[in-house]
Amino acid sequence: MGIRVGNVTLDAPVLLAPMSGVTDPPFRRLVRSFGAGLVFSEMVASRTMVQRTRKSRLRGDLSRERHPAALQLAGADPADMAEAARMARDGGAALIDINFGCPAKKVVNKACGSALMREPTLAARIVEAVVRAADPLPVTAKMRLGWDDAHRNAPEFARLCEAAGARMLTVHARTREQRFGGCADWAAVAPVKRAVGVPVIVNGDIRSPADMAEALAQSGADGVMIGRGACGRPWLLRDAMRRMAGRPAAAPPAGPALAALVKGHYGAILEHYGVPAGVRIARKHLAWYAEAAGVPPSFRAAANRMTGPAAVLDLIDRAFAAPAPPPAALAA
Repeated sequence: MGIRVGNVTLDAPVLLAPMSGVTDPPFRRLVRSFGAGLVFSEMVASRTMVQRTRKSRLRGDLSRERHPAALQLAGADPADMAEAARMARDGGAALIDINFGCPAKKVVNKACGSALMREPTLAARIVEAVVRAADPLPVTAKMRLGWDDAHRNAPEFARLCEAAGARMLTVHARTREQRFGGCADWAAVAPVKRAVGVPVIVNGDIRSPADMAEALAQSGADGVMIGRGACGRPWLLRDAMRRMAGRPAAAPPAGPALAALVKGHYGAILEHYGVPAGVRIARKHLAWYAEAAGVPPSFRAAANRMTGPAAVLDLIDRAFAAPAPPPAALAA
């Protein structure tokens, strides 16, 4: 069931996608505890990493990771990307991933992310530079189907990346023009799989084990990458792996077990960022957990008003450790 990526073997072909503002160390550790084959850092801009900004240092230091973790880099300058890759290698990354897929306007306007799918020659130069700098670490790349429906060049782009030294390719099954709208076209990943000899991972709209099975069937990919589907449900990757192995699904955490999980994640966020920042950063995760568990919307409103960790922890217990109380009880 594992995947060989250069000199790294992934135990399971179910990967956690890099997500800005989400895949920080507390979330990566939590997802890893459910057995993910590989977790990715938040995207790091190569220029900020070379400049050693505080944010890039926080995101780029993987030295305390207990399991292999990949650091994802974004940039349009081969020299900057190479230097950032060297820093990532020395900072504990097990793999270096290159972002050719981010659709965000602020990234595309800097000729980075999915904008590079319109510059395949430059993209290949970036891969070559990162491969040389990251040695002996394997280099991977994440892309989209193309810029828009009129320019779906993923198979050709993938061949260039492989020729430049990429050892695994992940395809988000949308174009940049789609961003995160519409539906992922898993079948469109199949030509990419046929075009290259390295492992291909399918990504996009995988929110259940059934989605995982269908995405693999349509794409012929070697594995799946799960992103937004894991928000509020970090155990989803475990469920996908069980489905892949032909095993029955495990019951999701509920009641006191779910409350303990949410509180543990909350405490890890506060420890990582400090209390004032951690309380704010944790709010989106609490909202995702509440949505997944069917907790009333009043929970989110109450949590967003609170600034003290003790009050939030008490609220978590009341909301998750027992059947959902009426909205008035949560707002009290």
